[in-house]
Amino acid sequence: MSTQKILAEETVSITDFRKSPSSYFTDHVIGVLSNNKPEGYVIGAEAYEAIVDVLKQAQATTFFEGRFKPTAERMREITKQGAQLLTDASEEDLGRFSE
Repeated sequence: MSTQKILAEETVSITDFRKSPSSYFTDHVIGVLSNNKPEGYVIGAEAYEAIVDVLKQAQATTFFEGRFKPTAERMREITKQGAQLLTDASEEDLGRFSE
């Protein structure tokens, strides 16, 4: 006999859910059970939109933080190339920059 997680504090049978589905779209997750096993979850639109917003923010943060992770050797190479570019730059090249 296998055990399944139910990721909701409240559950409803699929039979009862079919009778009045709109009454189960709330601000919290409700598990829909078939033969005492979770078949799905329902949640109201506002709560779902809030979850999506949080996921988008987390994804954006993770994406930008994780994009550039050079090794120590690669960082030394980048630093060396940058120093060489500064050394080779003309006064005209450097004159374009200001603080």
